[in-house]
Amino acid sequence: MTKYSEQFKLAVVQQHVSGRSGYKAIGREYGVDFATVRRWVKWFQAHGMDGLKKRSACYTAQFKLSVLQAIWDNELSYHQASTQFNIRSPGSIGTWERAYQRHGIDGLQPRPRGRPKAMTTPKNKPAPPVENDKRTREDLLAELDDLRMENAYLKKLRALIQAQHHAASRKKRK
Repeated sequence: MTKYSEQFKLAVVQQHVSGRSGYKAIGREYGVDFATVRRWVKWFQAHGMDGLKKRSACYTAQFKLSVLQAIWDNELSYHQASTQFNIRSPGSIGTWERAYQRHGIDGLQPRPRGRPKAMTTPKNKPAPPVENDKRTREDLLAELDDLRMENAYLKKLRALIQAQHHAASRKKRK
């Protein structure tokens, strides 16, 4: 949910547009920073009600490049460009510019959002269990060898842990 509704923003903007008060007075009256009031007014003047609506967008690399080109050609500030192109965060334009300078057009490609998967999916899925009477002698012997190796490993691990515990208890006695 957004912090301020569209109706609230429109009321603030209309009060400024009517000429009754300045940014700071309106900001104090509504409990909003004057820079926010100024930004809402600029968005409203440039885009109408669409400028006040909540917006979360994923911009294409071509759009980002056109914004940067307009900044370089027309010597716009990030705030002016964000108002002109209806971009909510002027700071993201600086990020785009740095990415373009470092990596070229590839730096402007949208990246996947969110955290990466914690676990990868296994490539080799285990075979579905087969009934014992349908298994070959070689399969059964191979499984028996695997189980023996696992059992031996667990025995050695248990012995190692007991040896460490025994050594630690001997140190405490001294």
